[in-house]
Amino acid sequence: MRRFVPLVAGDRKNTVSAPQRRAGRVVVTGSIATDHLMHFPGRFTDSLLPDQLDRVSLSFLVDDLIVRRGGVAANIAFTMAVLGARPVLLDAVGHDFADYDAWLGRHGVETRFVRRCDDVATARFVCTTDEQMNQIGSFYAGAMSRARDIELAPVVHALNGVDLVMISAGDPDAMTHHAVECRRQGWAFAADPSQQLARIDAAQARELVMGAEILFSNDYELGLLKAKTGWTASQIAEQVRLRVTTHGANGIEVEHRDGSRFRVPVVPEHGKVDPTGVGDGFRGGFLAGRAAGLPMKRCAELGSLMATMVLETVGTQEYSFDAAEAEARLKDAYGYDAAREISDAVGW
Repeated sequence: MRRFVPLVAGDRKNTVSAPQRRAGRVVVTGSIATDHLMHFPGRFTDSLLPDQLDRVSLSFLVDDLIVRRGGVAANIAFTMAVLGARPVLLDAVGHDFADYDAWLGRHGVETRFVRRCDDVATARFVCTTDEQMNQIGSFYAGAMSRARDIELAPVVHALNGVDLVMISAGDPDAMTHHAVECRRQGWAFAADPSQQLARIDAAQARELVMGAEILFSNDYELGLLKAKTGWTASQIAEQVRLRVTTHGANGIEVEHRDGSRFRVPVVPEHGKVDPTGVGDGFRGGFLAGRAAGLPMKRCAELGSLMATMVLETVGTQEYSFDAAEAEARLKDAYGYDAAREISDAVGW
């Protein structure tokens, strides 16, 4: 893996005129966690007995364990920072956050508003991936459960306003609390229920989605969201300005409230290594493009590039970034105009 290449101030491509950048900041809420990633050299499905799924008792002997920095909000913010945006991370962490905090700070993520809780540990994700990229995971909330006590208003005021609040998967009560506060205060927000759709109830799901500027999900999560809320796809689209749905290798669909839509193919991968955090990489890339003033199609293309880079690496924040290679991959996937427009706006 090549070393991380930061965006260097003063570089020819690192000069973006002020009108191209949005004035406000993006506050990213949601989980901050440590990922414990394991690999099973087989297929989970070979151990599942269809007629005994009501009493599953399985143990998988894994051949690898890697501990990485993760958490949905931290992953999104990290990708945004890699691309030159200035994300503000907001959630709760435990007594073991110091090293992670230093890492995020070095890579451009602002963490001064993160709540420190010295009596608990930072959240932890334990996940096993098989040969078919299927995953079985568990999540320990730890300090994340304290996020429900965080108010957005002091942060927004300290920042002199924000352009968007990204409400990603975290403590369910915190997620709905943030959405309610955003609607009450008139702040634009993006909703990303993702993994917490299995935990939240119907009322919470509706509360999180209503009035969102952007709704992020993958195709499976969209189906689960419809089942939870009782809304059809068109009714969900009426609740938000923009619905952004990823379909794995089949690309990304973006639908506006007026019914217009378009699809974007994925950036081809050099190899599938680990799917953990791929969706977070997409969201980070999409939001960095939005912060740079790019049209939605270009945002989706940039998001696809970052998702692919995460897929090619073990660990959600361990990928290398090289501006020249990124531009070349965008050119191969979407053409010269797309690559140049994204590169100029983001500031490579």
